[in-house]
Amino acid sequence: MVAEPAYVPGMSPATLMTADELLHTSIPDKHVELVKGVLSVREPAGFRHGRVTMALCRRLTEHVESAGLGLVLATETGYKLESDPDTVRAPDIAFIARGRLPDPDLLGYPALAPDLVVEVLSPGDRPGETLAKVADWLSAGSGLVWVIDPDRRQARVYRQDGTEALVTGDQALDGEVVVPGFSCPLEAIL
Repeated sequence: MVAEPAYVPGMSPATLMTADELLHTSIPDKHVELVKGVLSVREPAGFRHGRVTMALCRRLTEHVESAGLGLVLATETGYKLESDPDTVRAPDIAFIARGRLPDPDLLGYPALAPDLVVEVLSPGDRPGETLAKVADWLSAGSGLVWVIDPDRRQARVYRQDGTEALVTGDQALDGEVVVPGFSCPLEAIL
């Protein structure tokens, strides 16, 4: 599904939205993000997307909790990556190391990039939009971004240092220094 700038009642198309305004905007049954002040609205992901995301989230959470590494957060948790104009992105899965966790009572979007970001592709995702998300995450400070492609049964790994890797179905996702000790065979979640 292509993300389109959305019309929000009471806002002219030329008006840029802020993260605070996004927090109080309701568009039922849609996935929303804010990209340089422009609202991006998408249809919810399909069944396979949810199954793959949950399978990896469960394994990652078990590892992170047992090792006391930090916190894994689920889909639709927004992170404020830029200001003036604001960018708020919401990955499919995020991990934040224990020493970087925001106040647990924070009501808005934390102004930080998760240490690990996972994006699971849906059939309608466009490569340019996905790479723009990866660039936003890395520019904001994420150490590792995994883009999982269930159709091709592979994942792309993007690192803060600019290096990339391809993980095929017979290989494993590795948390590297970002999520120490975590490894998950890609086939196990596909």
